[in-house]
Amino acid sequence: MSEYNQEQETEEENKISIPRKSKPKRKKKASSQKSAGKLETLKQLGQTKLPKNIDNDIHCINIVGQIEGHRSLPPKNKTTKYEHLIPQLVAVEQNPKVKGVIITLNTVGGDIEAGLAISEMLSSLSKPTVSLVLGGGHSIGGPIAVATDKSFIAETATMTIHPIRLTGKVIGVPQTYDYLDKMQDRVINFVSRHSNISNEDFRNLMFRTGELVRDVGTVLIGEEAVDKGMIDEVGGLSQAIKALKEKIDAEEDNKDSKVDIEANNGDVATEAIEVVRQNTLM
Repeated sequence: MSEYNQEQETEEENKISIPRKSKPKRKKKASSQKSAGKLETLKQLGQTKLPKNIDNDIHCINIVGQIEGHRSLPPKNKTTKYEHLIPQLVAVEQNPKVKGVIITLNTVGGDIEAGLAISEMLSSLSKPTVSLVLGGGHSIGGPIAVATDKSFIAETATMTIHPIRLTGKVIGVPQTYDYLDKMQDRVINFVSRHSNISNEDFRNLMFRTGELVRDVGTVLIGEEAVDKGMIDEVGGLSQAIKALKEKIDAEEDNKDSKVDIEANNGDVATEAIEVVRQNTLM
């Protein structure tokens, strides 16, 4: 064998004996995803870690800023989009692990039809619901606040009640007025059905003059909203969660009692059938 062939074989053996190192691509990808998740949590919630919820049977929905409806608002506006809230409510209704819903409100109002859509969805949920007005529940935020089974307002929180406004160009004034009047009646009727305030009292608050500088209407602060019958109680987060848990427990007790009644009825029916069968045999 020539020296050239021996050197070539030695080089090939050395190449085979050298192990190749695999790159940990998956680990890097997983770590990058974890970092991205922490960054997103920091952007949205101001911290990288949240306290773990041991008893995760209450779903919290936060409504802040301006309620965005059929038109997109400027990007600088803090908004709550109704097309984001409605799928959440549908998921809550279908999820057996969720026993109740708490709505926290700090909104200036917004689109009337979008607000009414959210209010109707909340009032039609089969699970216990509680609302808590923090800061403000203005304009169409009022119907949302009263749409739940029980409503709370913070001591310093405010609610502004005013007539419906229309932005943009108006073509037919009489027709537009009739439309706004019907829309206004929808809001008034919904609030009076889901709270302790009458249609007449709510309308009077809506059209009161001399209280707002640049508008017609009324501002209710904390206890005033309760005195007028708009909100059920003055309270904070602990009171709202306590009331919601009480409603959840009552709902569970009702379900258990219904099961017991059905079981007893089934036993009675079985006994009756057995008696009839024995009489027939005799």
